[in-house]
Amino acid sequence: MSYIRTKDGTQIYYKDWGSRQPVVFSHGWPLSSDSWGALMLHLADSGFRCVAHDRRGHGRSSQPWHGNDMNTYADDLATLMEHLDLKDAILLGFSTGGGEVARYIGRHGTRRVAKAGLISAIPPWMLKTTANPGGLPIEVFDRLRNLLWRIVPSYIKTSQVDRSSATTGQGQNPHRAQSIRSGFRG
Repeated sequence: MSYIRTKDGTQIYYKDWGSRQPVVFSHGWPLSSDSWGALMLHLADSGFRCVAHDRRGHGRSSQPWHGNDMNTYADDLATLMEHLDLKDAILLGFSTGGGEVARYIGRHGTRRVAKAGLISAIPPWMLKTTANPGGLPIEVFDRLRNLLWRIVPSYIKTSQVDRSSATTGQGQNPHRAQSIRSGFRG
C-alpha cells in the first residue's frame, strides 16, 4: 500500500493507477478513495493516470484528532500532488472533496492544475464575514431557517410516526417539536 506523511505526521493512503495526464479524485464524507474505484478503472484503462487518496480521518489514512478542516485537507492534497509531482492535473471533488479541491486552488493556486470539477460540492464557507467579504449575509440564512421552520412542523404533523402514535392513543411528543425548532435557531 502507498502512503505519504504530512508535515504533522499524518499518514495519507493513496492509489496511483495508469499513466499520462493525471486525474486526481477527492471523495466525499464519510467515504474513501474506494468510492471512485469504477471510474478510476475506466479512466486508467482509457489512458489516464488516476490518483485518489483517503482523506485524513477516512479509510486507510491516519485518524488524527487535529487537522480535520478544509485548510489542512487542501494542504494534504498539495503534499500528495507534490510528492507524486503531478502536473496538468484534472481535479475532481465530490461533496466534501469538492470543498477540498476548491480550497486547494485557493491556497496553492493552479500551477499543477489543468481543470477542476466540483461534483455536488460543499462550498468552503458561505457566510459573509470580515474574512469572507464575498459571502452571503446572515439574513439570507435567517430567511432560509424561517422558511424551513414553516415547512418542518407541517411535515412532522403528517409524518408516519405521528399518524401511528395518534392511532395508538399515545399522542404527539411536544418535546420532539420543541427540540427540532431549537435546532434551527442560530
